[in-house]
Amino acid sequence: MIRLLVIGLFLALTLPARAGEVAVVPGGLAEALANAQDGDVLRLSPGTFAGPILIDRPLTIDGGGVAHIDAGGTNSVITVAAPDVTVRGLTISGSGSDHETIDSGVQLTRTATRAIIEDNVLLGNLYGIDIHGARDARVHNNRIEGRRDGAMNRRGNGIYVWNAPGAEVTQNRVRWGRDGIFVNSSKKNRFSGNEFRGLRFAVHYMYADDSEVSNNLSVGNHLGYAVMFSNRVRVTDNVSRGDRDHGVMLNYANHSDISGNVVLGGAEKCAFLYNSHKNSFSDNRFEGCEIGLHFTAGSDRNAISGNAFIGNRTQVKYIATSWDEWSSEGRGNYWSDFAAYDLDGDGIADAPYRPNDSMDHVLWTQPAAKLLLGSPAVQLVRWSQSAFPALLPGGVIDSHPLMRPAERAVPAEDLQ
Repeated sequence: MIRLLVIGLFLALTLPARAGEVAVVPGGLAEALANAQDGDVLRLSPGTFAGPILIDRPLTIDGGGVAHIDAGGTNSVITVAAPDVTVRGLTISGSGSDHETIDSGVQLTRTATRAIIEDNVLLGNLYGIDIHGARDARVHNNRIEGRRDGAMNRRGNGIYVWNAPGAEVTQNRVRWGRDGIFVNSSKKNRFSGNEFRGLRFAVHYMYADDSEVSNNLSVGNHLGYAVMFSNRVRVTDNVSRGDRDHGVMLNYANHSDISGNVVLGGAEKCAFLYNSHKNSFSDNRFEGCEIGLHFTAGSDRNAISGNAFIGNRTQVKYIATSWDEWSSEGRGNYWSDFAAYDLDGDGIADAPYRPNDSMDHVLWTQPAAKLLLGSPAVQLVRWSQSAFPALLPGGVIDSHPLMRPAERAVPAEDLQ
């Protein structure tokens, strides 16, 4: 019996304490963090807690939707430097203003693997959440409102992803600041179901391969979805409504899938491709823009079919001396300005569509020529080219245009 008691005492003194739940009141967070064991759950009571704080061991901080951590304008409010940390149910504010150190509401360092940041409200921080080298992070269902002071380009991003493979950013709402999600030098990420308003770019991709941007909503931003210097990116089923410049932009982006997206509401260009090759554009809806789709800088070998071009002032802007076929396996695109006919009733127009003529080319290269648009000479040139397509200079040809657009869910207008 004595021997058993000695062994029990020895184990009690040498084994680590079991993880448990710890109630924390305002003023006691620093002590609770210092004394926490791996796996503990710190449940914060209602009130405001002082930051900044460092989490250097695996644990959970749960604010239950009633606790607020404020750093008073210094550093990042919460810095995570341990694996398997969860930050949940907090209001987080008061970061510093230093871009050099990326002052954020929550900053995940390289050692913060498998972090979960969910159900938080982040207000007025320079950056909202910085995933800085942390692998397999999960950022879910947070509301992030950035700063509105100063020039937009000098503000921080809602969510910044740098060299963080496996990051998943889902169901977040981001407003104000610079870019909603800015991704740099990362790969194998997924960004899905997020909402972006009042920003420069909703999603801004740089050097980020093998990733997914899906089912997001961009409303009233300067640009919706920009994929730059990246390969094999899936941009699918997103909505851009009322964005100013472009709905979707590809710049030096290759081997990517752009499908099922909807761009509505007056952008300068629904979609813009610059030096981008071997991409697939299918089943998108480009409606009500100054230009539906602008190709430039030698973009080549892109497959384009099943899209709907509806009510754009210029459906396509593409200068070329040879013809570029925009249909695939007998299926082209829908063009709202094409007076098509379909005698055999197969849903495919019986004549090809060419969206641009030589006068378009003149106007793009010599804008002053717009003064001549109403002249009889211009009308004669356009009539002759429509009657005799051999006179056309080259460009886009859709040999199998669709008689009606594919059904796409169009979201109700909401610019609040």
